Parts: sequence; C-alpha cells; structure tokens
Amino acid sequence: MSPILVRPVREQLEHDRIIRLLHAKSRRRYEAGMNPGNERNAAVGSGTASVYPDLVLQSQERGRKLEAIVEVETGESVNHLEALAQWAFFARLRAPFHLYVPAGMVEVARRLCEDNQIVVNEFWSYHTIGDEVRFTLVHRLRDAPVAKSRATAPPRRKTAPPMKRAARPAPKGAAKSPVKKTAAPRRQKRK
Repeated sequence: MSPILVRPVREQLEHDRIIRLLHAKSRRRYEAGMNPGNERNAAVGSGTASVYPDLVLQSQERGRKLEAIVEVETGESVNHLEALAQWAFFARLRAPFHLYVPAGMVEVARRLCEDNQIVVNEFWSYHTIGDEVRFTLVHRLRDAPVAKSRATAPPRRKTAPPMKRAARPAPKGAAKSPVKKTAAPRRQKRK
C-alpha cells in the first residue's frame, strides 16, 4: 500500500487514467498488468514479499520474464516518504524501473532520486492538454559499456603509412617556370 493513504479524488482519477493509457500503449509489446487505485491485479514477487506497482510489464513469450515496473505519481505523491517506501524498493528489483511524474514535479522527483540513490531506468513527465495526455522522456539510463581486457580484445589491424602522391612529369611541350632557383649565399670564413 502506498504511503499516500488518501489521494485527493481528482488526482486519483487522473492517476488511474494515466495508468490505463500506459496499459493500453504497453499491451502491443508486453503482457501488461495494471493496478489502478486499490486494485491488486498484477503482483511482482510471491507470497508476503509481493508488491503491486501501477504497471507490471512482462514479455509475451512463454516464460513471461519481467521486463519493467512502472510507477505513476501525481503532484501529491511526489514526496520523500513515497520515494523511500516505493521507488527505492522498485529500483532494487531486477527489472528496469520507469517513473512517471507530472511535468511540474520533475525537478523534485529527480532531487529525491539523487538524494536517496534511487536508480530510475526511464524517467518520464506527463501533462494534460484538454483530454489529451502527453508524455515526455526526461531521462533514460544507458547501460554501462563492458570494459574489454587486452586479452579478449580483437588484435589491432596494422595499417600501412599513408602513400604520398608521386610527382607527375610535366608534359613535353610545357614551358618551364621562369623562376630560377638560386643557392643561398655562403658565409665567408674569418681570418
């Protein structure tokens, strides 16, 4: 259960609406389960260790591997208590953690994540224009490149030094340049 015991009704409706929109978008690529409001439809974990994030995205293959955990927040629920109780736990799970916050709360959520060392794989903001909700990717965590040792790295290919252009001979009937090369004056020896 979320530390936000009672969300304002308007915000709860907005929260559930966004969860349903994300669920509809995710169903094309994933086996998606959602937990709007107080519903407990899709769990992560088993037994007493089960948690119920807003969206649980699993692969459509037979094994149904957990692909991502999505948590949607409203203006009231972007706070220190929520970050420690839910975000920190979801970030420690093996699946990527995606966080959606209102556009006006992006900096607050980012600061909470930095202060509490919460790793968010994808950080999204959303805002509503009329009946349409628009999502904006704020940050995506890149996978750290694996360092290769010299023993496993492929050998470097030796390349030949760059070739110099050969001077082309002048055509036979061409006039030679009128400038004559002169030798530099020689120094005379002192006696």
